[in-house]
Amino acid sequence: MSNKEVKAALKSAREAIRNKDYKDALKHCKAVLKLEKNNYNAWVFIGVAASEMDQPDQAQTAYRKAAELEPEQLLAWQGLASLYEKSDQPAFKEELPEIYQKLLKLYESNDKQKWCEVSRKLADVYHQERKYDELARAWHKLIKVRQEEGAGDEELHELWKKMTKLLSDNAEEQDNEIQELLVIAFENALSTSKIIPSDEHQKLYSEFISFLSKLPHKKSRLQRACEAMTADYPSELFPQEALSLYFIQSGCSSSEAKLCYSRLHEIDPKSGPGNIGLGICAFYDKKYEESAKSLAQGLKQNISCTVAWYYLAQAQLKMHKYEDAIRACNQALKLSTRKDMHESDNRQRNIALQLKAEALVGSGRADYVEEAIQTLDQLPDVLNDPLLLALKCRAHLNKMQYDVAFKLTAKLLTSHSEKGEAYAVKGLLCYSQKKYDEAEESFQSALQRKPDTADYYFYLGLIYWFMGEETRRDKSKALTHFLKAAKLDPYMGRAFYYLGQYYRDVSLDKSRARGCYKKAFELDGSDGEAGAAAVDLSMELEDMDTALTMLTSVIENGRAGTTKWAWLRRGLYNLRINQHSQAVVDLQAALRADPKDSICWECLGEAYLSRGGYTTALKSFIKASELNPGSIYSMYKIAAIKQAVGKYKEAVAEYQLILTRVKEYVPAVKGLGECYLMLARNAIVDHLDKTAADCLEQSLDFFTRAVKHRPDVSCLWKLLGDSCTTAEAISPGNVNVSVPGLLFGQVEKDQKQKLDKFELLKLGGRCYGRAIKLSSSSNLWCDVGINYYHQAQHLSVYGCSNETSELLEKSLQCLKKAVMMDSGNHQYWNALGVVANCKGIGNHALAQHSFIKSIQAEQNNTVAWTNLGVLYLQEGNVELAHEAFKVAQSLEPSYVNCWIGQALIAESVGSYETMDLFRHTTELGMHTEGAKGYGHWVCATLQDKTNKNSELYRYNILQMNAISAAHVALSKYTERIQNDATAFTMLGFLNEYLNLKIQASEAYHRAVTLLKNAGDQERLNFASRNYGRALCAIGQYDRAINAYMSTTLSEFDGICGLALAYYKKGLFKDSIKAYEKALSLTTSEQEKAHVLTALAIIEYKQNKLDNARTLLFKCSMLKEPNIESLQALCTLGLAKRDVTLSSAALNELLKHLKKGDCVYEKCLLSCALFSLQGRNITAQRQASKAVHSNPGDPVLWTLLSRVVPHCAPQKSKGGAVAGQVAQNLNFNHAKALLYSGVNHLAMGRHFSQHKYNNSLKMVQRAALLFPDDPAVWSGLIAACHTETSACYLTGKKPKHTGLESALATAVTTNVETAKDLPATYIQAFKSWSLWQAITASKQTGKMSNTEALCTKALKSHPNDSLLLLKKQIHCEQLLQSGKPLSGSMLEELKKAVKSNFSSVSAWHWLAEIYKTQDMMAAAEMCYRQSLQVASQQGSLSGKLSSLLRLAQLALTVCMAKVRSDHWPALVQEATNEALKISSCPLALLFQALLQFIQKIGARDTRRMLERVVYQPEYPETVTSVARWYLLRHLHFKNDYELLDVLLKNAKANGDTKVLELHKELSAA
Repeated sequence: MSNKEVKAALKSAREAIRNKDYKDALKHCKAVLKLEKNNYNAWVFIGVAASEMDQPDQAQTAYRKAAELEPEQLLAWQGLASLYEKSDQPAFKEELPEIYQKLLKLYESNDKQKWCEVSRKLADVYHQERKYDELARAWHKLIKVRQEEGAGDEELHELWKKMTKLLSDNAEEQDNEIQELLVIAFENALSTSKIIPSDEHQKLYSEFISFLSKLPHKKSRLQRACEAMTADYPSELFPQEALSLYFIQSGCSSSEAKLCYSRLHEIDPKSGPGNIGLGICAFYDKKYEESAKSLAQGLKQNISCTVAWYYLAQAQLKMHKYEDAIRACNQALKLSTRKDMHESDNRQRNIALQLKAEALVGSGRADYVEEAIQTLDQLPDVLNDPLLLALKCRAHLNKMQYDVAFKLTAKLLTSHSEKGEAYAVKGLLCYSQKKYDEAEESFQSALQRKPDTADYYFYLGLIYWFMGEETRRDKSKALTHFLKAAKLDPYMGRAFYYLGQYYRDVSLDKSRARGCYKKAFELDGSDGEAGAAAVDLSMELEDMDTALTMLTSVIENGRAGTTKWAWLRRGLYNLRINQHSQAVVDLQAALRADPKDSICWECLGEAYLSRGGYTTALKSFIKASELNPGSIYSMYKIAAIKQAVGKYKEAVAEYQLILTRVKEYVPAVKGLGECYLMLARNAIVDHLDKTAADCLEQSLDFFTRAVKHRPDVSCLWKLLGDSCTTAEAISPGNVNVSVPGLLFGQVEKDQKQKLDKFELLKLGGRCYGRAIKLSSSSNLWCDVGINYYHQAQHLSVYGCSNETSELLEKSLQCLKKAVMMDSGNHQYWNALGVVANCKGIGNHALAQHSFIKSIQAEQNNTVAWTNLGVLYLQEGNVELAHEAFKVAQSLEPSYVNCWIGQALIAESVGSYETMDLFRHTTELGMHTEGAKGYGHWVCATLQDKTNKNSELYRYNILQMNAISAAHVALSKYTERIQNDATAFTMLGFLNEYLNLKIQASEAYHRAVTLLKNAGDQERLNFASRNYGRALCAIGQYDRAINAYMSTTLSEFDGICGLALAYYKKGLFKDSIKAYEKALSLTTSEQEKAHVLTALAIIEYKQNKLDNARTLLFKCSMLKEPNIESLQALCTLGLAKRDVTLSSAALNELLKHLKKGDCVYEKCLLSCALFSLQGRNITAQRQASKAVHSNPGDPVLWTLLSRVVPHCAPQKSKGGAVAGQVAQNLNFNHAKALLYSGVNHLAMGRHFSQHKYNNSLKMVQRAALLFPDDPAVWSGLIAACHTETSACYLTGKKPKHTGLESALATAVTTNVETAKDLPATYIQAFKSWSLWQAITASKQTGKMSNTEALCTKALKSHPNDSLLLLKKQIHCEQLLQSGKPLSGSMLEELKKAVKSNFSSVSAWHWLAEIYKTQDMMAAAEMCYRQSLQVASQQGSLSGKLSSLLRLAQLALTVCMAKVRSDHWPALVQEATNEALKISSCPLALLFQALLQFIQKIGARDTRRMLERVVYQPEYPETVTSVARWYLLRHLHFKNDYELLDVLLKNAKANGDTKVLELHKELSAA
């Protein structure tokens, strides 16, 4: 190809590139290169096409080839530059600066504009690659070229400005040349700025100053720049702050720096750099407080200024504020570990570590030792630096590691003997070990080397202080050195503290001592000892304002949980000025600081106590005692608080505990006496006089012990007098108090003397007199006056008029003396009025005056108003008395005496409210007058038989429970007033109403005894009749007869009572005579009917039934028939089994009864009559009807529970419920539990069926409530026998055997000791219990024992039943031996049974004997005979038992496969009859078993067996048998589904026999 063709191909390639047909372009270029291998343009075009086709490697190769061919040509280099600029390949980016350098050379001479463009690009690349040296040179050359070309100032300004931006990153890390170029750039940029001032110019200046501040060697330029900017922008803080920060970082404190700091502070007082700079200057001027304050203020704005933290730490260290210094050092260390810090900052970090170590060691805290040692270990060359080595030694000393400290000290002395620190450390070591002489020598050596060290002087002062008393008092020793230490280091708080100690303890200059303590505390706010001492001295100097101000300041500035001493002292101060609530708050704050301070808890307890918070105070003192168990004070306060809140018994225990530690601690002894005195007073209020006397004796013992140790204390003698005088309220018969001989001046002071009431009161008067001699006061004169009054009142009972008058006069004079000494005390006036009004003086005018003066002295004076009312009532002025009592009631509604006054007024005017008022007095509290008044009104209301159905009676007596309330009141009254026969009579009357027979007889006997000497025969006769009646009620008939015989026997009631006593005694003839005499004295037909009824009962007792009936008929013929006589007539008919007589009497009785009268008696007689007629179901229904009509009457429920097992045993479940309802309605009807247990027996419920609700449990509960009732024990025998029988039936071993015999013995004993039981009843009990014991013994197989019991029984109770039983035992012994019974034996047994023809069980037994001899027909006849007997007797249980036994006999024969239609028919007949009586599960079982025998695989078989198995209420003994046969049926039918159901049922009921059978059948 020719040259033309080459040019044409290149042209075509250029056109293709222009048309973006790069492949075609490559084709043309390759064609050219075939001809001209080194064609420059072809390679360039290939590079362009490849670059556009995104083939950078091919493009680079082409451009490089072209550049190699013609290096001075631009196209290839421009192409490479363009390629590299577009590409992201790192290799291309690395080569780009080289390409730009080549282009710059090519452009430099011919194209300046292109050169500048490339220079900019090159600078950008250098900036991206952080090649600041090349960047600076390239940009500086660019600016120089533009200057040479005459560029304008604006362009040059932008270039200089751009240069500052490009080089500002990490400029301080560049070399000096670059930094100098940047400085030139900033200066030129600033000088070429057109608008000055402007935001851009100001910003540029700020950046320039910020840059210069990072260059330590540009100080002058920085200063000039700051001054220039300040000149242009005078209000701008930045240049001053920058210059200040520069000075700060350089540690400069020159006058120039100070001027800068001051100027900045003037412009902005809150400026961080300004305050920091001033702080540094103040530090160098030794103004440490000012320095710390300024530095702290500056660091709020510049918290990252490390230098400021260093200086702050040093300032605080100089002021001994170690905690603050540690925090400052930690902050400095935190900042020094930042990533942007230089290695040159290690020096500052080491300084911070050293400062921190000094602070940690200087604090002296043992918990800082480890941290201090770790801090020192971080410093280089610790062991060779004497200062650091001394610090380490001091750290070990703080932790009392003397061995380590000794080694370090020895090393320090060896290597640095010229240093004062070495000797100082040795001195500290010796001081710590209390080697004061060596320590003194060491510190003196240290002072020789460093004479101006305050610490050395301070420690020398400490050594002299603790060396001994002589050196402590020597002014040239301790005082001088403390003063020198304080002078050299005015911030050393401990030096001022010990100066305070010296002035306080040695010089006794409290004012100067307080100043030193105050100075010490001002220097070190954490020094609680100094602060506390300053406050304590201020209080001693009575400068309370200063003390309070100081405490308040400490508390307000202190942190939470600190400054305990301040809170404690302010709390005590507030407690002192009675600011109790604030004291509590302060003391609680003190405890938050130290919860284990027992003293704080005690103070808090006092604060709570002062404001009346006894509970919280008690808790506080308990806590204090727990923290300090040896604190007697805490224990005493606990006891005192319990005493204050009325917990006297607990207080006694606490006081006793104190005395076990401090035997004669007088406050505890006194407290014990006070507690027993208060217990005595409480007992007196409750009318427990004997208890009160015992407590008074105890209190006298303890008060005497206290007086023995402190006879000079007046209050102890007063308390002795109070104890003696308290006995005035106790009945004289209960006062027989043992008093220590010390009170009588006996030589043997431990000896005691018994005193009665009067002697005790006299002793109280002498004790008051002793107290008055020690300290005469108005209250003591009042006490002694009251004591004399009580002595006089006691003597007045015995008629000692002369002594009484003398004592009353003394009492009056003493009370006048008390009034003269304190005329404003209302209690003294009231006591004077009472004494003046008493019977012996009777000065009513003085009494009235005194009561009025008492009221004037105290307006709310209930007692004085009441006494004034009593005075008016005595004078007969009812209206004024009523008004006085009315005022007293309005003032204090719970004061009982004013209500008694109103009751007496109501009684005097005949008001119907009298009884209500007296009752109210007993509700308010016990008072003898109120108790007797209420008792009188209750007895009077009870004796009034005309109003029994009135609304007033129901309210006053029934609704208000008056009888019980009056009984309690009169019981307390007679305990206190033991010479009031009327009260004892009323008490006996109420006891009779409450059925308290013995108590009634005792009360009546007391009344008789009191009246025998009174000379009032009428009252004595009345009391004797009452006494006889009560004796008769408790069975003491002889004494009752004597009581009645002691009367005149002229009244109807007395004669009837005597007749009753004769009757009870069994003297029927005497009783008849008495009743006949009484009959002649009757005044009404009712009385006559009663006497005739009583005579009829006596005739009945003598078996003269016709006479009894005649007498009762006479009663019924009266105009007003008596209900009791008709009841007796009906009962007589029932006893004679005379249905006609009983029915007639009952019908007559029902005519005269109103609805609701005699409900129980009517029901009982009706049920008995129906039962006699054989209408058992009707009898049960009658009882049920009565219960439905009166569901709240427990007696009727009890009767129903009693009737059911006799008349309707099939309803025994209901009978059991009825018994429980009766017991729930009234606990006193607990005998209903016995009837409930009998019902459980009738329904066959035993322990295995119900764990809690069974016959044994019920009867056991009844036995607990009625242990003296033989019927209960008989029921218990039956229940035990049932449980034993149930165990035998289920194959279980009985828990207890032989109980029946023991219980039978108990029954016999109970019956023999019981009273009022008929002989037949006793005989029946004995026979039945013995029979049960024999049956139980027989059941257990103890035949010899059983035979012995029978022989014993035959001796005492011979009868056919026992003979038969004995033969049964003999027969069973023969059967057990295996010998056959002969015909004669069988005939003999049959005769024995026939002799007991009415015994169903005998026929059953004979049938069983026939069964053993295979005589089934004979056995059937026996069962039929028993069925006939049971039918005749109307015994459903006997019939049911006979039918079931007959069915069992027939079933046994059927199971033996005997072919006969008779036996299956007999099974069916007997079971059907049994089911007619009750739904008996055993009958259903027999029917199912019969079906099983006849048709084992029939569906009816399964159905009948399932009916028994799955019935939940059936006994387990029955269901277990049915389950066994059902299992066999299901196996026979291979019914696996129903088998699973049956097996689950067996497992649920614990039927192991069925499960075992299932295994056997499955295996077969």
